[in-house]
Amino acid sequence: MFDTNKGKEVKIFSANSNMPLAKDVAKAAGGWLGEADVGVFSDGEIAVTIKESVRGFDVFVIQSTSEPVNDNLMELLIMIDAFKRASARNITAVVPYFGYSRQDRKTKPRDPISARLVADLITVAGADRILTMDLHSPQIQGFFGIPVDDLQGMSILAPYFKDKFRDNLEDVICVSPDIGSVARVRSFSHRVGIGFAIIDKRRQKANVSEVMNIIGDVKDKTVIITDDMIDTAGSICNAATAVIERGGAKEVYAAATHGVLSGDAIEKLEKSYIKEVVLLNTINIPAEKRTPKIKVLSVANILAQAIERIFKDMPISILFN
Repeated sequence: MFDTNKGKEVKIFSANSNMPLAKDVAKAAGGWLGEADVGVFSDGEIAVTIKESVRGFDVFVIQSTSEPVNDNLMELLIMIDAFKRASARNITAVVPYFGYSRQDRKTKPRDPISARLVADLITVAGADRILTMDLHSPQIQGFFGIPVDDLQGMSILAPYFKDKFRDNLEDVICVSPDIGSVARVRSFSHRVGIGFAIIDKRRQKANVSEVMNIIGDVKDKTVIITDDMIDTAGSICNAATAVIERGGAKEVYAAATHGVLSGDAIEKLEKSYIKEVVLLNTINIPAEKRTPKIKVLSVANILAQAIERIFKDMPISILFN
């Protein structure tokens, strides 16, 4: 493990949602994962056993609350409770993908705000800090009464595309698939050194959208459609169709931090105009979904750096850049 401060010790644990990433993070931090058994009882209840002492340690538990969302969330909550009751000094929940983040406001009467509820659950369970990446809405940080560090996936995605198109950046443009992603795409385009355009769409219902207009010129350009996540892939595939058929773009790439890839997302992506889909491994993407069109980049190093800086009481703002 990385050099520790005098009087402080650190351990990294993981539940089951993304064990490959957790192992890579521990390795990048110069250590290994702590021993814990996370399974289920015969009736389906989550069973957690921490198999080594954490008394007085700073504990980091890595767990994306991705599919199966509720099981993974309960694993995280119960592990945090176990560490708290075992007298861990500080507990940081490392949640690369924060599930329920899209339920961050009321869109119609009697809607829940589930993102706030999940934030309360994690806090009450005993977490002292949250480390996550690309919250769907930055305002979710305000749902927590504890510190939240929200790393940016573009710090990995932008250099990849800047290097890929380094010889012809003047012919590349970044496109936001909707108005809500404009700030993210503007920052991405600034990092890569290219212009950006916007898809103006109207969402009829959850996971169904209709493209309306393209704000900006994408004709004869290589387009990078950027978003925080790809779920059913409807929005990003519709955007790809729009920039090719309506905007006259030359080719299309897609980039997103979280590859949720639910339903028939893979089939849609394979049939779409998109030439390559670049995702980060905040969610474990199983082998059957890793088609040749999908490229996965690792967030292990940036998470390991963030864990080290949190542990050493150093600022992590440098990692945002």
